[in-house]
Amino acid sequence: MTDTPGTLGPGTGGTAVGRRRRWLRRAALGAGVVSLGTVGIGLAVYAKLDGNITPDLGAAAELARYEKERPTSLVRGAQNILLIGSDSRAGADNRKYGRDSGTERSDTAILLHLAADRRSATAMSLPRDLMVDVPSCLRPDGSRSEPGFTMFNRAFQQGGSACTIRTVEMLTDIRVDHHMVVDFHGFKELVDAVDGVEVCLAKPVDDREARLRLPAGKVTLDGEQALGYVRARKSLGNGSDTSRMERQQRFLGALVNKVQSNDVLLNPVKLYPVLDAATSSLTTDPALASLRGLYELVRSMRDIPVGRVRFLTVPRESYAYDTNRDQLVEPDAGRLFERLRTDTPVVVRGERPVRKGSVGPSPVPAFRGNTAAEDLCG
Repeated sequence: MTDTPGTLGPGTGGTAVGRRRRWLRRAALGAGVVSLGTVGIGLAVYAKLDGNITPDLGAAAELARYEKERPTSLVRGAQNILLIGSDSRAGADNRKYGRDSGTERSDTAILLHLAADRRSATAMSLPRDLMVDVPSCLRPDGSRSEPGFTMFNRAFQQGGSACTIRTVEMLTDIRVDHHMVVDFHGFKELVDAVDGVEVCLAKPVDDREARLRLPAGKVTLDGEQALGYVRARKSLGNGSDTSRMERQQRFLGALVNKVQSNDVLLNPVKLYPVLDAATSSLTTDPALASLRGLYELVRSMRDIPVGRVRFLTVPRESYAYDTNRDQLVEPDAGRLFERLRTDTPVVVRGERPVRKGSVGPSPVPAFRGNTAAEDLCG
């Protein structure tokens, strides 16, 4: 039989066309292997990030028990997320900050309001020494605490995130849609993932209790230093909890600014370590306890201008019966709660005045605070 050009002949290595076909088959196989490998890596990355998050099933069950007592959401699309910083000493990474007593306290509590149009966000700090009504809550041992008028952080100590959420809702009449609890380790990892955050210090800091030793001037804080910076009481500010909260707010603003200015949210190479850090040691309500849930939340926030990410503390003053405790300043606190509840613009002092609607001279009330656009070294 005579070989026909363009076909494989018996006992030969094949024609040029045959060799091309074999090469294409091998290339396709190689591409398939690479594709499968890429998919496998992607699935492994997804599984790791997804597995970092712990669903707060106990809090969900407890909140469902009191659903009829909880406030209703007034504005469709607006979201209120309670961010709780736990001072837990459990685990090797947290134990060095003190003895593990088996009881967690809320070192920081921030109610984050996302406007329905996702063009602004307001982060309102709640002092841990604020005197509030705390309801009867389910303790870790299964018993229930007695309701009482006490310090705000006692709610988390007695009944964890569910008790804290119910206390915040009773105080503000604002529905808490989601919550996140992060410990010391998770905070440090997040700061390290963005290669640190720059702050400016008027004088050197040497605070053994906060594990902080820094020179004066511009300093880029790594995760360990940042934790000491936001927790320090004696060496920074006037020693008050209000001063510490303002420092925390400015630091968080600088962190938000750093993430947005570095295009982290649009760069997968930069985004992975940030997501890994953000999900590390994170406990959330079941709706957010997945990478997809968190991604949807972050995606909805990525277009908020840093100048419209506002940080403030609920209006407070020294408690009338104990100067070491706080109480709300009324009617200012009530006005702030109402604006968040109804998704009405909140303005911090120093911003350009905003007026209500197109008629009338009455300006929007301004609260003491800062925006993420403010430079800590400006």
